[in-house]
Amino acid sequence: MTEIFLVRHCQAAGQEREARLTQQGIEQAQQLAEFFAAVEIEHIVSSPYVRAVDSIKPTARKKGLSIHTDERLVERKLAGEPREDWRTCLRQTFGDLDLCFEGGESSRAAMLRAVAVCEERLRTVQGSVIMVSHGNLITLLLKYFDHSIGFEDWEQMTNPDVYRIWHEDGWKIERNWR
Repeated sequence: MTEIFLVRHCQAAGQEREARLTQQGIEQAQQLAEFFAAVEIEHIVSSPYVRAVDSIKPTARKKGLSIHTDERLVERKLAGEPREDWRTCLRQTFGDLDLCFEGGESSRAAMLRAVAVCEERLRTVQGSVIMVSHGNLITLLLKYFDHSIGFEDWEQMTNPDVYRIWHEDGWKIERNWR
């Protein structure tokens, strides 16, 4: 059975593509490696953002695996310009998956690009896969498998966070992070 562990990156010093992990984030990355120590992992794929890759590096080293990056796992862009009301806008996009703010990406478009990565891994990898990404995109991916997931679930996510998804008489989702 193929299962996918969705990992939200560890604490970072910013939102930019090149933002690095904070000291606490570096420690959290080590905790992720400990968390995955007893789990057989066949493949690791990550957002190319530095904070995502650096979050899973210790796990990859311990497992002797390469980290494959995929642009489709980058964070969802809510709007072209920063918005002071971004939380309100984000909440609206969970209610209307096709709502798209100027210069941004709809929830549905972001969800479908993440789903494509999942489907590829489910077709090509036997065993467990780690996919590292960002909070909004992971929440949208979880919503694809369970329509009840929404803005409130995004609000409750931590850095890092880990969700396991697998198919067994339907899709199952389990939050694994402590």
